[in-house]
Amino acid sequence: MSSQEPTKSTPTGTKAETGSYGVSYRNIVLSVLLSLAVVAVIAVLTYEPEAIESIKDSFDVWLMSLAVGTVVARILIGGWRLQFVSSGHLRFSSAVRGQLAWDFFSIVTPSVIGGGPLAAVYVARDGDVKVGEATALLFFAMLLDQFFFAATVPLIVLATFFMPVFPPALGAIGTWTFLIYFVGLLAWVYVFAYVTFFRPEVLDRWLKKVFRIKWLRKYEHRVATEMHAMQERAALLRSQPTSFFVKGSVLTLMSWTVRYALLVLIIWSVYDNLDVLLATVRTAALTLGSLVMPTPGGSGGVEGLYALFFGPPLMPSFLVAPTLLIWRIMGYYVYIALGGYLTMHRVRQELKARRNGSEATAAREDGTGTQDLASDWKADTE
Repeated sequence: MSSQEPTKSTPTGTKAETGSYGVSYRNIVLSVLLSLAVVAVIAVLTYEPEAIESIKDSFDVWLMSLAVGTVVARILIGGWRLQFVSSGHLRFSSAVRGQLAWDFFSIVTPSVIGGGPLAAVYVARDGDVKVGEATALLFFAMLLDQFFFAATVPLIVLATFFMPVFPPALGAIGTWTFLIYFVGLLAWVYVFAYVTFFRPEVLDRWLKKVFRIKWLRKYEHRVATEMHAMQERAALLRSQPTSFFVKGSVLTLMSWTVRYALLVLIIWSVYDNLDVLLATVRTAALTLGSLVMPTPGGSGGVEGLYALFFGPPLMPSFLVAPTLLIWRIMGYYVYIALGGYLTMHRVRQELKARRNGSEATAAREDGTGTQDLASDWKADTE
């Protein structure tokens, strides 16, 4: 599902890159460098000599501590949610690692793709559950996120009548582009949810027609298999009690609340005149806007949007680059470091198990027998 092509394995079955997941070290490094380059450009354009002294005078250590706390809370709440939607099949520790892996893959794959499919494979391996089961629970968690976005859109649009949600720098064309995109996102979520939950056979019929086209016919069996699995997941979700959806929605709200709070608290900790409500609404708008960024984690584009949404008059221009860098460190780079370590640790564990003669165990898990690790993971993600 990732846009990056898998790298070739070495003769020993190890990898110079994280190709087992379709994500390479090179692309991760380039993504981080692109992000830092945009931050650097913004810093140069907004630099003022008195900036450091001003930050020292206004810095609030307690608010920054709360910002750090939101990073931890995001991981723990995300793990709690995954454990809940798995109906207890995942241990809390496995669910937390799964959430970190999900965040990692979401960051290092293009925003329009997302990291859910790759994270499902990681969860299956780490939590000792079937890939189909892990896919189902990640699928439901992603649906909850989509519902949250759908609920956010009308609130943002409504807020535009009472506050300058979209900065003047966007201009009329930019503002209307955002509004049209938000409405389109809302429509997509509702259609997707309806077809997924109540009428999966409609999507099945439509895809069958599409994949009867001559040059798409070779994928027909794979699509049919996936659609059968999707209908089973939909039936399983429909059988859940109302309390299941309510608690899942509450955990999703908590998860996104702490994500939004991170950015607001960082700015507030160095600028006490911040309009907190406006900053919160703009954070939501920025988050939705970043979903269509073609680069991994929205790298480069998110930084540009940040400068537009949170520059003057919301806060002084000399504070834009420092707060942006801190936000990207806490909400981006730290998840690359933690998620990258976890996923590579898991890969090394499996490679070691293979070398120690664990082919039989691997065959029971995924039915691929003596295929190398790269082939196994590639097959699962497809």
